[in-house]
Amino acid sequence: MDPFNHDTASQLHDLLREHRQQIVFAESCTAGLISASLGRLPGISGLLAGAAVVYQMETKAVWLGVDPELLVDPGPVSQIVSEQMARGVLQKTPQATIAASVTGHLGPNAPQNQDGIAWASVAMYVAGEVIVSSRELKLDDGLAGQDSTELRQSRQLAAAQLVLEFCSDQLQI
Repeated sequence: MDPFNHDTASQLHDLLREHRQQIVFAESCTAGLISASLGRLPGISGLLAGAAVVYQMETKAVWLGVDPELLVDPGPVSQIVSEQMARGVLQKTPQATIAASVTGHLGPNAPQNQDGIAWASVAMYVAGEVIVSSRELKLDDGLAGQDSTELRQSRQLAAAQLVLEFCSDQLQI
């Protein structure tokens, strides 16, 4: 079974082409699934600038310039960290005009109040300034009853899907 939703990825592909945008991703909990879903589409090379898979906190800080203090409090799964990830990857990718990030706790062993929660942000240039929009993602709709490995994988796919949709939404504003 192919886990990727090609309709969502194709829609973003078409919007990027239509709006003449190039996108870059900063992915933590999805481990590259978002960029992989776009990368499977023919003709994406002129629209997908790249992706940074930043699983560890130190990598987020060093690669993307996320404030290390924010990685401690409020922690890596927070709106502010997601926003800094999106800004950081956009600033480090000169050809990109839009960036998306995602960071989350997908389990097992996640703090109970954050289990199945992710934050996504989209940063884009508007009139020469970087504008960032963020969204909290709750990833457990319809996922009950799965073992921990299946649940984690289902949450990763759900997060990737939601980030692709969020990017499309932002390009249509």
